[in-house]
Amino acid sequence: MKQMFYEMVNLNFTKAIVDDEYCKTVDKEPYDALTIFTIVLLSILAAAMLLATLCDYFFFEDQSKLPGVIKVFSARANSRALFRLVQPKSNPNVIDCLHGLRCMSLIWVIFGHQYLFAIMGPNINGLKLVSWIASPFASFILHGFFSVDTFFFLSGLLLVMIALRSLEKTKGRLNIPLMYLHRYLRLTPIVAVAILMHMKLLPIMNDGPATYRAQFDNYDHCHRTWYLTLLYVQNYATPDLCMNHTWYLAVDMQLYILSPIFLIALYKWGKKAAAAIFVLMLLLSGCLFATIMTKKYPVDFAKGGISGESNRKLYWATHVHAAPWLIGLLLGYFLHLNRNKSFKLNRIFIWLGWIVSLAMLFASLFALYPAAQWSAKALPLGEQATYYTLSRIAWPLALCWIVFACMQGYGGLANSFLSSPLWQPLSKLSFTAYMFHIFMQQVHARRLRTNAVFTDYDVMLSFWQTFGFTLLLSYVMYIILEAPFGALEGLLMPQRKPKPKTEEPIDVRTDEIHVEVQKTDEPLKPAKVTGDQDI
Repeated sequence: MKQMFYEMVNLNFTKAIVDDEYCKTVDKEPYDALTIFTIVLLSILAAAMLLATLCDYFFFEDQSKLPGVIKVFSARANSRALFRLVQPKSNPNVIDCLHGLRCMSLIWVIFGHQYLFAIMGPNINGLKLVSWIASPFASFILHGFFSVDTFFFLSGLLLVMIALRSLEKTKGRLNIPLMYLHRYLRLTPIVAVAILMHMKLLPIMNDGPATYRAQFDNYDHCHRTWYLTLLYVQNYATPDLCMNHTWYLAVDMQLYILSPIFLIALYKWGKKAAAAIFVLMLLLSGCLFATIMTKKYPVDFAKGGISGESNRKLYWATHVHAAPWLIGLLLGYFLHLNRNKSFKLNRIFIWLGWIVSLAMLFASLFALYPAAQWSAKALPLGEQATYYTLSRIAWPLALCWIVFACMQGYGGLANSFLSSPLWQPLSKLSFTAYMFHIFMQQVHARRLRTNAVFTDYDVMLSFWQTFGFTLLLSYVMYIILEAPFGALEGLLMPQRKPKPKTEEPIDVRTDEIHVEVQKTDEPLKPAKVTGDQDI
């Protein structure tokens, strides 16, 4: 290469053109201790699942006599709970349309990340990105962060509705340490295994020139910051995240830690506390606006967007996403106060509600579209700050109407779609799908040996490939890891009182998302305050 450049253009290179670090040979490096540990751990979990499943099938025809330990690890029992469908409106304590909102948001997250991998890939037609960014369709990708705001909205909504029922039943008593412990034990095993798999299994599952090419995540950071991820403080503690998409878990955990303050305030002071929460939401939004203006951070996503230092301050920071969470909290309080109450609305008000909510959704998505044109001048910083701040409020407010309308029978086709029982299995898999979808996308991206062609159709083909394999991997991780550890945690954690035998709490986490609620054929259990409202 050096000789060719010298003879063609008289250009003499003094440094190496090709870095040995990125050269691949047929020789395989021996596995280190942590890689062996990861393989052994997953093998033990898989073996426990297989053994329990065989015992379930051949020795316990009567499922009522199935021992607890075998039931915890049995793929048959866990799959039965996973694929159990509950008809809409069969349980007054379940908001059926939230399944659809959660799953659509999860699909949006994975779809948006697939585009990021495609944009960063070795595209032979890289200049096409210039015209693509200015297209209307690109707005759905550039503003995909609204899917995350949906998860925060759902988190706050479910948290307050379940917790206030529990507080009323226990007359204001809330076991806060037990809530925190329950939440940590629910999430951390899956996060820890995901870190190990991304660090150690991903390199040995690929073979080619892009095997060690960092795309979206640089897992070398995990060697230094893995413990910050397990403490859920990585969004503030370091710019080098172990797995970039875990910033969401950190924000959600921090909001959850603060949640007892809001729950106790709502229980004791009611509407006065709700008014104070609304004011707090406005103050935090004002803080976000002031940060953009004083630090001069641009938020025009089509022309640079948020990156580097601004990404940490405007996207990873907890207070930035507090507005959707607090609005969900307030809606949950409103629904709690008016539970079992039917609102009779006239047709004009219903149409007005849908028009306003859809207008806020589309304005949030397409308000910056004119500025995305390369012939347009850059928006003034004040307009960018106003958009970024108000859209954080407009989006969850629009979702408030959608949830309320679906609950009151004014959802029409939207309610039929969002409340379909077909969403329920994916809703239960949403947490593992969120945690491991990047793993499958990395496998797909790092196996490339030739240049790619960037088109919307090709990216969609890649999306359906990775989405399908993500669902398969999520199912496997659910039956060998999430469901068993969740059940074990439920057996080991102290309870306020014995559970009725007819009730079987099943975790549903998004991701996320990841709202962890009590979803089952039976009514929700209001006495349990140890964290079934977790994310």
